[in-house]
Amino acid sequence: KLGRVRKAERAGAAAGLFRAAEHVLGVSNDLVPHDVGDLERSGATDVDAERLIAVIAYDTPYAVVQHEDLTLQHDEGRQAKYLETAVNTERKRVLELVAEGIEEAMRS
Repeated sequence: KLGRVRKAERAGAAAGLFRAAEHVLGVSNDLVPHDVGDLERSGATDVDAERLIAVIAYDTPYAVVQHEDLTLQHDEGRQAKYLETAVNTERKRVLELVAEGIEEAMRS
C-alpha cells in the first residue's frame, strides 16, 4: 500500500504544481508589458512530473530585455520583473495549490 500512497502523493504534487505554475503565469500576465500582446501570449508553463519542477517562460526575442531592464517605461500597472514579482508575491498560494493537489490525490 505504501507504494500506491507515494505514487498518488507524487501525482497530486505534480497536478498541484501545474495549477500553481498556471496561477503564477496568470498573475505575471497581469503585469507583463503590453503593446500588441505578443509577449503576454508567448507565456507558457511546463511541469516535469518526474522531477517535480515547473517552468514558466515567455518566448519572444525581447522577453528578457523587458523583464530585466528597469529603465524602460511601461503602461500603468505593467512593469519590468513581471515574472519575478509574480513568483515572489504568489509564493504562499503556490504552496497552497501544491498541498491541495496532494490532498485531493490522497482522498481518491
